[in-house]
Amino acid sequence: MSKASVLLAALSGAALVAAHGRVHHIVVNGVYYLNYDPTSHWYQTNPPTVIGWRTAQQDLGFVEPNNFGTADMICHIAATNGGGHATVAAGDKISLVWDPVWPESHIGPVIDYLAACNGDCETASKESLKFFKIDGAGYDKSTGLWAADVLRNNGNSWLVQIPADLKPGNYVLRHEIIALHGGPNLNGAQAYPQCINLKVTGSGSNLPSGIAGTSLYTATDPGILFNPYVSSPDYPVPGPALIAGAASSVVQSTSAITSTASATLPGGGSPATSSTAPATTTTRSSTTSTSTSKTTVSSTTLKTSTVQVPSTTAAPTGGASQSKYGQCGGSGWTGPTVCASGSSCTVLNPWYAQCV
Repeated sequence: MSKASVLLAALSGAALVAAHGRVHHIVVNGVYYLNYDPTSHWYQTNPPTVIGWRTAQQDLGFVEPNNFGTADMICHIAATNGGGHATVAAGDKISLVWDPVWPESHIGPVIDYLAACNGDCETASKESLKFFKIDGAGYDKSTGLWAADVLRNNGNSWLVQIPADLKPGNYVLRHEIIALHGGPNLNGAQAYPQCINLKVTGSGSNLPSGIAGTSLYTATDPGILFNPYVSSPDYPVPGPALIAGAASSVVQSTSAITSTASATLPGGGSPATSSTAPATTTTRSSTTSTSTSKTTVSSTTLKTSTVQVPSTTAAPTGGASQSKYGQCGGSGWTGPTVCASGSSCTVLNPWYAQCV
């Protein structure tokens, strides 16, 4: 094996352990619902029944573009159905709260889909789910912020609205951040899909058509193989077009928690019980909002099909120290270039270097 191949393999492994997050819980009308925790529930003999899908995401990792056409892209790696669901009304807004804090370097879009389960989502086949896009925010030229920046600035949370005219029924909400710090390189983007079971009530009749999760993106789509480091990028949010009447995002705000609830079991036979919440967050408006224009994948973007072999440099001495997995270099970078003990500054592309 060549030195270049060895280095690429090492960097791939480093990227896995440097991956960064999951949805910890959601808030609906003040009610807190715990999501699946792959770092603890996976190892428990009798984990709690939650609304989120079980995944083999113990490293809080991602799905790489080379696997976008596989079942892992639907609801994350080796995902299986969540054991229960949360009930929401059409038109409700859901706050999805991530943990840990999303890294500032991991710029990219935030996208939400729904798929009708045609029965209980707790037993639906993930391969049969057909997803339609209800929001999809990318880069906002008016603020100079990516949707992932807005999420982090909004208490590490994202607010999504269920379409007001949606037909009642059981749906999987597929919420996702795509990190583009490696986007200039083929197979460099990182997808973090999260799936949550919902029962939607109301009197609407709209049931948009959708596509399989394995067909949402390809590794060479303009919004996946993309250089985000150009000035004021023209970024096309990947995936299908937004459904009629949908906006790229609603104005972002956090949601106050007033009570907690357990997941409701299939068929509603075991209703959720509420109690006083252990903590309360303060509702506040985000200082930024994203564009409400519809996005398609037809925009012209800068992309490259050339893959440069990253190089590794030893951490320089002196100066402020960057924590492990933090950014330590790249074009225009003015932050710390010295890595914490036990890590070195690794150049992933001309615009991004990371302490690994």
